[in-house]
Amino acid sequence: MPKCDHAPADPGRRDFLTRTTVLAAGAAAAATLQITPVKAALEGGQKKFMEEAAKLATESVEKGWGGPFGAVIVKDGEIIGRGQNRVLLTGCPIYHAEVTAIIDASAKLNPKGLLGSDYYAGTILEMIPRPAGSPDVVTERAKMLKGCDLYVNGAPCPMCMSAIYWARIDRLFFGGSLEDTTKIGFSDEFQYDDFKLPWDQRKGIAVAPGFEREVGLTAYTAWTNKKDRHYY
Repeated sequence: MPKCDHAPADPGRRDFLTRTTVLAAGAAAAATLQITPVKAALEGGQKKFMEEAAKLATESVEKGWGGPFGAVIVKDGEIIGRGQNRVLLTGCPIYHAEVTAIIDASAKLNPKGLLGSDYYAGTILEMIPRPAGSPDVVTERAKMLKGCDLYVNGAPCPMCMSAIYWARIDRLFFGGSLEDTTKIGFSDEFQYDDFKLPWDQRKGIAVAPGFEREVGLTAYTAWTNKKDRHYY
């Protein structure tokens, strides 16, 4: 592992490193990654957001913090979250740019810590109706980062793509393709392909589905019986 300079060059711009804790972000199945470029975004001057994402990515490389990936989250034309790959700096394999940008943005939008069922209006956990035509199984969920856009210099891996869905981000803009990422040694494209296979045919990991199912479902029962459960 290359030596890492643990002192951020610009603490004000990357305070998410000391202010947030990486949370587990599970990978979810995704059949294809099809994002239509939005020409209006470039015409409106949003190129600067991709430039900032690329700047963060390049810094990670130059400092030896992690892979060449950076991301920014934008709300109402302003950057509210920044992230960059810091896997080598932290030793944490999920410290990806998109995940850390989501954590950074969420921390900034939440005015205080949230405990219990009293979530207060104005937080990202405020409930909103599901969009028309949504396949969602419940009628409303926490709004999370609805109303925000994400810019990342490379196509998200399945873990990050799942986090983007959970965050309810409106639009995703990315630069490099999955093929581009594979060429520099990252297996994101392979993971998308592996997710299409049945559990018993996965090539990346041995899976035992249904193991002690009844034990696992006891927590599901607790959730179902909770009167004030808050869907997110």
